Amino acid sequence: MIIDPNSVPKQSSTNYPKEFQHWVKGRTKQKLGNAAGLHNFGVNLVTLQPGSYSSIRHWHITQDEFIYVIAGEIILIDNRGEHLLKAGDCAGFPAGEANGHHLCNKSSQVAQYLEIGDRSSSDVVTYPDIDLVAKNSETGWIFDSQES
Repeated sequence: MIIDPNSVPKQSSTNYPKEFQHWVKGRTKQKLGNAAGLHNFGVNLVTLQPGSYSSIRHWHITQDEFIYVIAGEIILIDNRGEHLLKAGDCAGFPAGEANGHHLCNKSSQVAQYLEIGDRSSSDVVTYPDIDLVAKNSETGWIFDSQES
């Protein structure tokens, strides 16, 4: 199926608990995979305004993730530190590898990247910097403390 990315709605909302939503202010996603009718994996076109983050630093138990930078510069922050990524650069995050990661636009220009991940129904996400985990369910992500 051919899709026009400009026809796919931009979503700026998040289902993070309210106290963590500020992390992703300035991030928009266009769910290209959904628009193409894909079921086994997702593809999102993500736009980060200057100063915005992709997510809270996290890692997945069963979901692989891959990103490809299309425009601008972003900083990948993971367990090994900060890494500059420019247009044409990419990074992957294997399932089960406890390497908390997220992206930050520390530049003065808008940045865009493709975010690709499988849709593992039993996935659990760990957020190592805060007391939070997320479990995938039929109705979406359910957030809870790591202690539960």
